[in-house]
Amino acid sequence: MGKNISEKLKSGAVIALQGTLGTGKTTFVKGIALGLDITENITSPTYTIISEYYGKKALYHMDLYRIDSYEEFELLGTDEMIYGSGITIIEWSEKITDYLPDNTININISILPDKKRKIDIVGIQ
Repeated sequence: MGKNISEKLKSGAVIALQGTLGTGKTTFVKGIALGLDITENITSPTYTIISEYYGKKALYHMDLYRIDSYEEFELLGTDEMIYGSGITIIEWSEKITDYLPDNTININISILPDKKRKIDIVGIQ
């Protein structure tokens, strides 16, 4: 599904990716990266907070799990990424909802009782 979505992403797209631990957020990002012809191994940037990859477009993958406040996020200097021409994907984006652009694509992944994933997408054409 991530690969299919990558085909619809315009330059400057911001994706707010939500879901509990283990729902497959990073796996979803890997699909988007595949669609952007990124050949690097995509890993969760939980400890580095931001990873950058380059293919058809730049991909900025943020993981805010360890961010404790909105102020701490602002200190990261992410404006060029969020308001630039690459694709920005933010895991645990609910921590900075007020900071996100109005046209942010919201994707929520949840695990159903049968272990399948439910993916809700709002804001993509």
